[in-house]
Amino acid sequence: MTLGGQPSESEPVALLLFSKTTDYRHASIPAGVAALSSWAQRKGLQLEATEDAGWFEPERLARFAAVVWLSTSGSVLDAKQRRAFESFLRAGGAYVGIHSASASEPDWPWYAELVGARFTEHPVPQPARLVVEDREHPATRHLGSEWRRSDEWYEFDRNPRASVRVLLSVDDASYQRGKSGDHPLAWCRELAGARSFYTALGHSPTDFSDAAFLQHVGGGIEWALGAGS
Repeated sequence: MTLGGQPSESEPVALLLFSKTTDYRHASIPAGVAALSSWAQRKGLQLEATEDAGWFEPERLARFAAVVWLSTSGSVLDAKQRRAFESFLRAGGAYVGIHSASASEPDWPWYAELVGARFTEHPVPQPARLVVEDREHPATRHLGSEWRRSDEWYEFDRNPRASVRVLLSVDDASYQRGKSGDHPLAWCRELAGARSFYTALGHSPTDFSDAAFLQHVGGGIEWALGAGS
């Protein structure tokens, strides 16, 4: 695999699944690693799961087409590792962020731009109604016009709508303490030559045994790898 995700003729596409935490640690991480490893195997992809930030150096990142940040939290990379990751993305690599990936690298503005918004708070987990805003994207085309499920319903430091393609939003009137009004929860964008997909869903371990949720995340990964427009 060459930098930026161009596989050689003899190698399958490879993903790095990164789940290091230095702040809150979600109980869903082991289930997520297991489910995404199985998903990758079914898709004929290589997947390397790690919590070692030492993978964020140019030669090692060059093996991968995309890096998936699975419920990472807090400061997880040092300055050298940040530079390597930014270079990987600028060379055409891809980023996927799941759930508290938006609560990672709090003092790195470039990462916040990559994700699209930074997590600030959430109410207790509870059911709500999701509005499916984009029925064409690989992450949402399997859904109807709405999707009812439970999660933490993240609030963010900004509304990313002006700079991203919104895929899902949550109806704030459908749960307690909803306050954003216009409240995107899953989106994608291109930044500095890289495809970036983020979903705020994925708090519970049971999410990763839910076929619709796995198709949502899997579709986001496939889009980040170049599937769909």
